[in-house]
Amino acid sequence: RVPCSHDSYSFNPGEGLRVRPLCLEDYDRGFLELLGQLTSVGNISREEWEVRFQAMKECQGTYYVVVIEDVNLARVIGAATLVAEKKFIHSCGLVGRLEDVVVSDVYRGKQLGKLVVAVTSLLATKLGCYKITLNCNDKMIKFYNNMGYKSEDGNANYMCIRVQGKPREVVGDKAHRGIG
Repeated sequence: RVPCSHDSYSFNPGEGLRVRPLCLEDYDRGFLELLGQLTSVGNISREEWEVRFQAMKECQGTYYVVVIEDVNLARVIGAATLVAEKKFIHSCGLVGRLEDVVVSDVYRGKQLGKLVVAVTSLLATKLGCYKITLNCNDKMIKFYNNMGYKSEDGNANYMCIRVQGKPREVVGDKAHRGIG
């Protein structure tokens, strides 16, 4: 087994399982395949993985990817991402955004989804987020309601624009900076 650089932060959620931060070695532990059970991932090379992992890591205080690993199989079997969005409002507050929650179909029904959502939500609270938001399929509303998430009166609409074309195509250097 290749140890993660974050092993000191892990804890035991059950026999043979542990919850910990995503690490670079999770490319070989099936993290991308797991995400493929949630949505389209694409064919991501090891080099692309490493570049994206490092870019997210360099955004200190922004991306927190929590995984559940089956240590006996050295496989990532659950995950959730917390994005801590820095705001000017609410005294330069933080909003937590819960994203990409998934548990392997082989492990569903064992309360691991609840575990990874609870851990991620607790992390957002510990970071000082003044609220935690998410969007989900209609069939998942009851699950998130049971975890304490509620639609707000007058603010229960989710809207988006689906951009066509290459999803990661960047035009010019300013697109990377986002400001200015």
